Parts: sequence; C-alpha cells; structure tokens
Amino acid sequence: MKVKDFHVVYEDNHLIIVNKRAGLLVQGDSTGDRTLTDAVKEYIKKEYNKPGDVFLHPIHRLDRPVSGLVAFARTSKGLERMMEIFRKRDIQKTYWAVVRRKPKEEKGKLTHWLVKDEGKNVVTAHDKEVAGSQKAELYYKVIGTINKFWLIEVEPISGRSHQIRVQLASMGCPIRGDIKYGYDRPNNDSSINLHARRLYFTHPIKKEPIICKAAVPENTFWEEFLELDPEEIKQKNLNFLHE
Repeated sequence: MKVKDFHVVYEDNHLIIVNKRAGLLVQGDSTGDRTLTDAVKEYIKKEYNKPGDVFLHPIHRLDRPVSGLVAFARTSKGLERMMEIFRKRDIQKTYWAVVRRKPKEEKGKLTHWLVKDEGKNVVTAHDKEVAGSQKAELYYKVIGTINKFWLIEVEPISGRSHQIRVQLASMGCPIRGDIKYGYDRPNNDSSINLHARRLYFTHPIKKEPIICKAAVPENTFWEEFLELDPEEIKQKNLNFLHE
C-alpha cells in the first residue's frame, strides 16, 4: 500500500499546514525527485478546482528523512507575514526524536556554533564560535523509554540546518537511523526518527492562536511506543499517545 505524501492538518485562504511523510523533499534539488510542494499544489488545484498556476511557498523546511509539520503560504501576504513571525522567532516548534543512548541529564539546553559544508551537506558543531559559524540553541527533555530507546522532546530556539540532528549527536545521542550524524545503521525506509510534532503561533492575518499537532508515522517502530502501560504514560507525560 502506498503511503500518502502528506495529511492536511490546517488550512485557510492564507496558509496550509501538512504532516509530511519521511523521505519526501520539501522543495526540489538536483535529484529532480517529486516534492512535497508539488504534491500540495496538486491537492489545492483538485480540491478548489483552480485553473492555471497555484501560489504556494514553503515557509520553512524539513530535511528529507524527517517527518512532521510543514507550513506553506497560499498568498503573498501570508508568506510575508509568516516569514516575519519566523524571523522574530514568534513561533514555538516542538520535535520528537528517538535515540538509543540516554542523555546524561533528563533535560537541558544545548548551545553550539554550527558550520555547514555545502558540498557535502554536512554540519559540524563547535562548543565555541569559529569562523563562518552560526549560533544554535535548543531545549530538550526526556519524555519516555521503551525497548532500550529514549524519546526526547526538543524545542529549537534557532532554526539552523540539521540543527537538532547534529546537536543531539554532539551530546552523544545520535537520532535512530541518522548515519550522517553517528548512528550505526540506517532505518529500513531510509527515514530517521525525528518528527516535527507541534507548531504554535498567532495567525498573521486572523490574529488567532494556531496550534497544530502531527500524528507520528504509521510504522511498526513508532507504534511500539503506543503499547506503553497507561500509568507509565501518565508518569512520563506521554499524553500524546491518547490523542
């Protein structure tokens, strides 16, 4: 059975927010592969019977092997105002990551200076500022464990390329399946266990609070977390499993 490219989580005249499957590009690259942007444009054309070109622009990106929420602007007004929200960091983004090594601390803040090798598409993290680096910060906390894996909730403060992947790896906790940043083997579907779970912001036109949540991917590994004992779920604050 073919897995859907995305599920719509929120839409109005100005914005559409979708839950992306892992393995799908958000925007085109040198591979020429089909993108999430292509798929959402096709959805809009069909759903609203729109002739001609559809205005659609991603407001941010997710790496190809990552699943979860991606926000698009459907109008230039929506795009301009959402880009300003992201620039000012007036948006809360929450991710879930699965790692095999338990962090030394249950929760904390990570600060690194990141340097990206554009040719190799790899980011390195440094403890101090170096030439050409960008500061990256995030908060994390452990929220559950099963079968020797740990579920970590992450709230990035900045929005750097590969930030969560390289920062968690730098504290000795590479994300499951992420061989680029130190995990020992890939996942069977080439995904990594990083999921953009939640977005919270004030709608730039309607001025209403918007909270979007994305269901975890439908695969055997993620579903193992659904089998936790209800009392353990309560104790570990895993209330998302009942949604």
